[in-house]
Amino acid sequence: MKRQKAKLIAKGHQQRRDFVSPNGKAKSQVIAEFARIARKERLGYDDFIYVCQQARRKLGLRKSKRERKLPQLLPETELKKFFRVIQECGDLQHEIMLKLLFFTAVRVSEMVSIKVEEVDFDQCKIFIAEGKGRKDRYILFPKSFRLVLQSHLRVNPKNRYLFETTRYTAFTTRRIQQIVKQYREEAGIIQPVHPHLFRHQMITYLTAKGLSDSQIQLISGHESKKSLELYQHLSLKNVEQAYQEAVKSIEV
Repeated sequence: MKRQKAKLIAKGHQQRRDFVSPNGKAKSQVIAEFARIARKERLGYDDFIYVCQQARRKLGLRKSKRERKLPQLLPETELKKFFRVIQECGDLQHEIMLKLLFFTAVRVSEMVSIKVEEVDFDQCKIFIAEGKGRKDRYILFPKSFRLVLQSHLRVNPKNRYLFETTRYTAFTTRRIQQIVKQYREEAGIIQPVHPHLFRHQMITYLTAKGLSDSQIQLISGHESKKSLELYQHLSLKNVEQAYQEAVKSIEV
């Protein structure tokens, strides 16, 4: 379909629009009509996008701003109860995996992709290859957790990934979500608990311990200033001491 025909469709329906009230329902009806006509006329993708853009412009539609809600963090007692139940259930890999998720504030999609060779035990850091935004970075883990991770890998010497299923494959994010939900129910915690919650918990904790925004950006991998993005792997050393001091007092 040529662009000229798409223009005629947009113009014709602009005339129809003049007869409807400019409320949300009427606007939705007009958009639905555009979509119906586009299918009927077999518009190509580019022409369909053009018609939609014209419809939005003529109707004055704007994307509504998403409200950023504060995460509902777990009280300290509930957090301890959650990890205590994991320990009592006896699956050591689950315990190590979820504690690492908490200690590092790593995204669950990044954690499941960590390979064994990406763990630096000397520096207590882990390389994250192509994390969110396809950016490489390092994350830190507590020195007190080094022996735990080393013991885990000694028990699983054939692992390619830091954590693997019984089928010797990497976990999926969906499976981690299921595991977290399972332990939440076992612990009798009413509040929703999901893997990303641990990221919020740690970032909030580090903030309360006085780490600066720039330091937390380096640890969490949030969007940072250009200078931090360029020299992130070098600047991490400046954060390490503050991070290690902050996590010493965590009891889970």
